[in-house]
Amino acid sequence: MTALRVERISFAYGERQALHDVSFNTAAGGFTALLGPNGAGKSTLIALLTRLYDVQQGDIQVAGFSLRSQPREALRRLGVVFQQSTLDLDLSVEQNLRYHAALHGMPRKVANDRIEVELDRQQLAERRKSKVRELNGGHRRRVEIARALLHKPSLLLLDEASAGLDPASRQNLNDHVRSLCNEQGMSVLWTTHLLDEVQPGDELIILNRGNLVAQGRADELAAADGSLQQTFARLTRNAVPA
Repeated sequence: MTALRVERISFAYGERQALHDVSFNTAAGGFTALLGPNGAGKSTLIALLTRLYDVQQGDIQVAGFSLRSQPREALRRLGVVFQQSTLDLDLSVEQNLRYHAALHGMPRKVANDRIEVELDRQQLAERRKSKVRELNGGHRRRVEIARALLHKPSLLLLDEASAGLDPASRQNLNDHVRSLCNEQGMSVLWTTHLLDEVQPGDELIILNRGNLVAQGRADELAAADGSLQQTFARLTRNAVPA
């Protein structure tokens, strides 16, 4: 089974080409890391996946549904945690989740049941009445993950989700998301520019200057150069400076 299929995607901002004929698949039930330096095209790809931008060329399928021809069905199977938080800081954890459930048209009993499941899974039950602004960065990310999973998506997309977190919180978040894959069978696409967030057995996709420059298991890609750091440096030595 394929969680995400990206087929020959190209995208341009006017005359500037941001993505060049990018194609890849991610397997269902696994953790896939999308790695690239600043300017690689990750943000543009995320914007296309979430339909912030319309696909110009090619196609994207989520759980077999095309974003071009079946956008509603495709987006229904996608859960998203954006780099910039979109939580309402003055609402409680539970109120943020209820608002999301209402947007998805969930009946109240269904929403109640799913909120309880996600609060427990994210270890947030004791903070359900806390306002989001009272939470630290790591707990806010957990609220966003709980919200993204409420409608039971086929694919969880995390766009630079560890940005702004301290090293310990980054590691805890990365471990937590991996546990969703291992214990719940969740399909995850984790985008990052940080090599230490990638583990040897991860399926890895590397973008640079809008091109897909490598795809495979991280340890197998690293073997050619002796380390993932050296492989990444070789593949992105013409990267756009930050």
